[in-house]
Formats: sequence, structure tokens, C-alpha cells
Amino acid sequence: MQSNNSHNALHSTICRLPTELLCQIFLYCMPEDEEWTPGPDPSLAPMLLTTICRRWRDVAVDIPSLWRKLRLEVGDSDWQKKAFCYESYLKRSQGRQSLTLEIRDEDWTVPRSLLQPYVHQISNLSIELFPGVDSCPVVAADFGGLQELSVHNYGTAEAIANSVAQLPPNVHSLKLTNVWLTKRELSGFNPLAWASLTSLEIMVEELNLIPCLLRLCPNLSSLTMIGNFTGEIETSEILEHTKLQSLHLDEASDVDTRENASRIFELFDAVTLPNLREVKVCNIGRWPHEEFKELLERSQCPLERLTFDGFVIRKKEELAEYVTLLPLLKIAMYPHY
Repeated sequence: MQSNNSHNALHSTICRLPTELLCQIFLYCMPEDEEWTPGPDPSLAPMLLTTICRRWRDVAVDIPSLWRKLRLEVGDSDWQKKAFCYESYLKRSQGRQSLTLEIRDEDWTVPRSLLQPYVHQISNLSIELFPGVDSCPVVAADFGGLQELSVHNYGTAEAIANSVAQLPPNVHSLKLTNVWLTKRELSGFNPLAWASLTSLEIMVEELNLIPCLLRLCPNLSSLTMIGNFTGEIETSEILEHTKLQSLHLDEASDVDTRENASRIFELFDAVTLPNLREVKVCNIGRWPHEEFKELLERSQCPLERLTFDGFVIRKKEELAEYVTLLPLLKIAMYPHY
């Protein structure tokens, strides 16, 4: 009897908590991993919070930030059962929505109709393509409010260019993982298709893509390229890009970089980057010292940080020359070779 009274007293106290305090408690109940976007799960917040009592439900439903991250599974056998939950999330977010589309089926008809009323409130979209999906059925241009877009290809999908050929005007960040676009595909894009981008992470099969990328993205401030830095850059003149501040180059080739030097020097010879502040290179083999030094002198850039990661062959005397040229430059090496 005493136990029941204690429980009732505790329940009564919790129910009387001010709404503002409940809101803070509910926010702390959300999954801790900021990078992970869960699907609707009755055993986890925020859905769990709506099952405790009527007041908690009313408070939880009225906190838009609880409902602003959603993982939607396209091709799930329980689609009809989950569709109601998906729509509840979209309605309750009342504004900016971070949406992850887990695509296991190319039939986009039903998900499109569900999302249509909310396309302008989805600001962050992550598309995950799983094995068995040959092409991406989602077109980024359909999401008018989009600001950040990521495409992760976990299978063998190839026909992806159409999905990113025209980005909405406010998209500033694009990340393409295991998505290999060709120069022919990029050259066919509208010249203004990627003009709003300030951050780009992309995989490349040849260096000759780089001039095309820089022309497509005149406002780019951060560029990460992962792939094979081979071949020659075909350009008749040095290309100047005035906005680029951060350049990250990661050689993904399986070749023995001790014997097959990366042709990164082709890039350093082909561009002028007057606003460059940070450079990071990873696993590129022999470091093209002379070409990089000429880039710095030609660009007259305020480089602040130079980072070597993985297997990069360089000499101490070369690094000393950079410090002489730029006294405030910080050089980091992981690991040391």
C-alpha cells in the first residue's frame, strides 16, 4: 500500500513539472549519436514519450525539434504500417527536417506521394542506396528547401548523375560516397547546376575532372577529393578559383605509391588559389614539392595549415622552405615517415 502511494506521489510530481522543464528533459532523452538518424521506434524517444501519459504526449508532439530527424526505408515490407509514423514525424517537425532515405527498391511512387507536401521543409537529405538498386530514383531538384545533400552508394548503382544534375538553389553542401561521376556527365550539367555549393566531397577517377568541378562550383570554399589521381589535366591556361580555402586530397588507389607516384603535381600546376588556407594530403606517395611551392608563390595565398596523412614521402628541407615562405604556417604529419 505504501509502495503504491509512493508511486502515485512520484507520478503526480512528474505530471506537475513545468512544460519548459519537461521540454528540456525530453530533449535529453533523444539518442546521443548526432550522426545517426533512427527510424520511428516505439521503444525510443521521441515516440516512447508519447505513450507515457496524455500530458507527455501533448508536450512531446508540440516540440518540433524532437521530430526533425527521420530515417525512411524505401522498399520495406512493412511500408504501409510505418507510413503513418513517417507522416507523423513530417507533420510534427513543423519546419526544417533532416531526412535519411534508405533505398532498397527503385519504386519511388508511394514514397514520393508521402513526401510531396513536405519537400520544401526538408533541409538535410541523405540518400543511401543498397545492393539490388541499379539507379537512384530520387531527384534532388524536387526538394526545393534543400541545403545539404549526401548520397551513399553501398551497392553497385551507377545511374546517379541524373539525381544530382541540378541542385536546388540553396544547397551549399554535397557529399558523394562511392559515387563516381565521369567528365562526360559533369560536362553535360547546366553551368549553374552546382553554383551554390560551398562544400563538396567527391570521388574522382582522373585528375582531368578537376577543372570541370572548379568551373561548376565558383563559390566552393571546401573541396575533398578521394580517388585515383592519374592522367593529365587538359587545360590551355591556369585556372583561378578565388573562393577555395580548404583542399583535401586522398589517394584511394591500390597501386604501390612508392613506385607509382601520384600525379597531384598536375593539379598544382593547373590552378591558382589566392584564398587557400588549408591543405591536407593522404597516401599520395612522393610529395611534389616544387610544384606546390610554385602554387604558393603564384597564388600568394594565406596558407595556415599543411597536413600529411598516411603514406606521403617528403623531405625536412622541403618543409623548411614552406615555413620560410609562410612563417605562420603549421605543418602536421600523421604518421611520421
